[in-house]
Amino acid sequence: MGAESIVGFLAGLSGMAAAAVSEAADDRIECAVTLKLKRRPATAAGSSERAVELDHIEQSMGDGPCVKALREMSAVMIDDVAQDPRWPDYNRELAERNVHSTLGVPLEISGDASAALNFFATKPRAFTADVYDKAVGFAAAAHNTLHLSVRINTAQNRADDLEAALESRTAINLACGVIMAQNRCSQAEAMEILTKVSSNRNRKLRDVARELIEQLTGGGVQTHFDA
Repeated sequence: MGAESIVGFLAGLSGMAAAAVSEAADDRIECAVTLKLKRRPATAAGSSERAVELDHIEQSMGDGPCVKALREMSAVMIDDVAQDPRWPDYNRELAERNVHSTLGVPLEISGDASAALNFFATKPRAFTADVYDKAVGFAAAAHNTLHLSVRINTAQNRADDLEAALESRTAINLACGVIMAQNRCSQAEAMEILTKVSSNRNRKLRDVARELIEQLTGGGVQTHFDA
């Protein structure tokens, strides 16, 4: 499952969450879901563009009900953005987009990942006890499915990282072979030359190696690397 697949899954999840909670509220409730994986940028999707936009705004601010819910692993509600003293800047953004109450609900996944559902309502005090229970219940029911999706995505990411590492190592080894032939030097000396070129050009070692290989496969080595 690649990046596009996980976004599609999250979009579907947020849509189902919005539908379930909207039914309980007897009003339209929008939902965004944020997924954070270890050493990966946060991924967000939502049941509407407004939900995704507000989720992005909160994440960029670094605090808010959903961020707090993720941090403390407990649901956090804004009953009325006009009266809640917390997060005044974010509350202003909500009000400007005609959102007057929100609910952030965390999903327990694993140590390497965290996620939360971010619900938005146009009316204040929309998240009554019944609506709150529906949102929390949906999150509890959805966490196993999301956990499986994250495991698949993590496995794919690791495979992609391994493939990229192998490709880089292959390019570096081939480039060293070219330098050894050009300079009649040892592999250690060739690596030292390649590393020096990388440092002098302020470019990554693998990129310098790939450039040399591309020049070679394009009709001969155009640049002669030497010490």
